[in-house]
Amino acid sequence: MTRTRPRPAAKARLHVPLLAATVTVLAGPAAWALDASRTDVAAFIAEMSSRYGFDSAALSNVLAHAESRSDILDAIARPAEKTLSWPQYRARFITAARIDRGVEVYRENAAALHKAAASGVPEQIILGIVGVETFFGERKGSYRVIDALATLTFDYPPRSAFFRGELEQFLLMTREESLDPLAPLGSYAGAMGIPQFMPSSFRNFAVDGDGDGRRDLWGDWLDVFASVANYLQTHGWKADEPVMVTADVTGADLTGLDTGKPALTETVGSLQQRGIRFTTSLPATAPAMLVALSGASGSEYRVGFANFYAITRYNRSPLYASAVNDLAESIAVAHARTLPPEKQATSGE
Repeated sequence: MTRTRPRPAAKARLHVPLLAATVTVLAGPAAWALDASRTDVAAFIAEMSSRYGFDSAALSNVLAHAESRSDILDAIARPAEKTLSWPQYRARFITAARIDRGVEVYRENAAALHKAAASGVPEQIILGIVGVETFFGERKGSYRVIDALATLTFDYPPRSAFFRGELEQFLLMTREESLDPLAPLGSYAGAMGIPQFMPSSFRNFAVDGDGDGRRDLWGDWLDVFASVANYLQTHGWKADEPVMVTADVTGADLTGLDTGKPALTETVGSLQQRGIRFTTSLPATAPAMLVALSGASGSEYRVGFANFYAITRYNRSPLYASAVNDLAESIAVAHARTLPPEKQATSGE
C-alpha cells in the first residue's frame, strides 16, 4: 500500500537555503538572474501565497536564484519532432545500442516490469517510453527544472500560460515531496526523471511503486515503471490490443483525412472502406487513425489504434508514438532471443 505523508502547513517555508549561491554567468549560453520584483513575477508570488499558502519571502528567494537562459529559449524553438523527417527521427532512437540497453534493463528489472505490466501495459511498451525519453535513465537532462520553467513562464510569451501552470505544479510538487526546488534536473521544457514527467503529470500520475512513501522518478525503477504504466492506463490504454500496423494506401481514397494530427476520428471499417489495406484482429467498429510518416522519398503509412493514441497523450507527436512502438517491438524481439528455447515461444504473450 502506498504510504502518504502529511502536507506541509500553510505558510510552510520551501526547502531551500536562504543564502544560496549568487548567479554566475560563465562562458557559454547567456543566463541572467530572474528579477523577483518584476511585475509578472511578483504577481505569481502573490498568487502562490494567497492560493496555496506559500511564504512570500521564501518563494521570492527561490525565484531570485532561478536563471532565465537563452539556450532554453533556443531549444524550445526547434523541437526534434518538428525539424526532423521520420527516417531521421527514427534513426535517433531505433539503434543497436538503445535496443541492447533495453534488453539489459529488461533482464535487470524483470520483477519490477512484471509488476507494472499487471496494469495491462506490456513491459516492452514501458521500456519503449523510457528508452525514447532518456535512454533508460542515462540522459535525464542537465537543466535545473526551476530554470526551465521560470524561463518559459516569464520570457517565452507563446506558451507562458502553459508553463506558468507547470511552474505552479512544480512548486507544489517540491513542497509535497520535501525537495529543494533548486535541485531537480530535467529537460529544457521542465520534464523530470527517467520517464520525463512534467510537474502536473508527476502530481497526477506518478506512483509509489515500492511503497516506501516516496515517488522517486530519478532512480527507483519500481516507481518509474509503475508511473509510466499508470499514465498510459489512465489515458486509455487497452490491454491486449495492438498499437499500430503498416498500411498500403495504393489506390485508396484519402480525401479529407488529416494524417498529421493524432485523433481517433476514423474506425477500422471506415479506413478499409476507403481502400486502405492493413491487417488487424480488431473489429470494424474499433477507433483508428491513418498516420503518415514523411520522408525524403515519400510517406510511410500506418494505422494507429487506441493504444497509439494513448502514447500520443504522453507526447502529442505521431513521430514520437511511432518511435516508441518500434523501439518496444525491437526490444521485445531482442529480449526473446536471450531466453531459453522453451520460453521463447511464449515470450511477450
